This record gives sequence, C-alpha cells and structure tokens, in this order.
Amino acid sequence: MEFASVSVLVNGSSTEEFKPTRGLRQGDPLAPFLFIVVAKDLAGLVRQAIKVNFLNGVKVGSNEVELCMLQFADDTLFLPM
Repeated sequence: MEFASVSVLVNGSSTEEFKPTRGLRQGDPLAPFLFIVVAKDLAGLVRQAIKVNFLNGVKVGSNEVELCMLQFADDTLFLPM
C-alpha cells in the first residue's frame, strides 16, 4: 500500500513534504459529510463576524444584499471587503 505525502503552499512557497497520519483521503465516502459539518460551522462563524463588524462583504444588486461567502458543492469562496 502506498501512502500519500503532502506539502502546503504558504505565501506561494511550498513547505517540506510530510506524511499525514490521520484524516480522509480524496474520494472517501465520508468526505462530503465532513465538508457539510465544517461548512455549516464556518458559515455560523462568518455570520457572527459580520454581526460584530469584524467582517464586511460585497454589496450586490439594487437591494444591496451583502455577500461575504459563497458555498457550492465542496467549494467555498470568501468575498471580504
């Protein structure tokens, strides 16, 4: 069995490779469930940050709806101002 090695980009520079000891691999059937659990809590944290004026979003449309984060499937896009 071949194990994965991982490196992370930090400010555009790659770190040394390391071997993860725990977690889900791409394609694991639990990955979508884990994303939903984490994304739900992340959205709650963003709502709290907006409430205390720590984070502001982009105002869109004639009603000036404020957008800070968009989520679709397994992607998240932040739109801070």
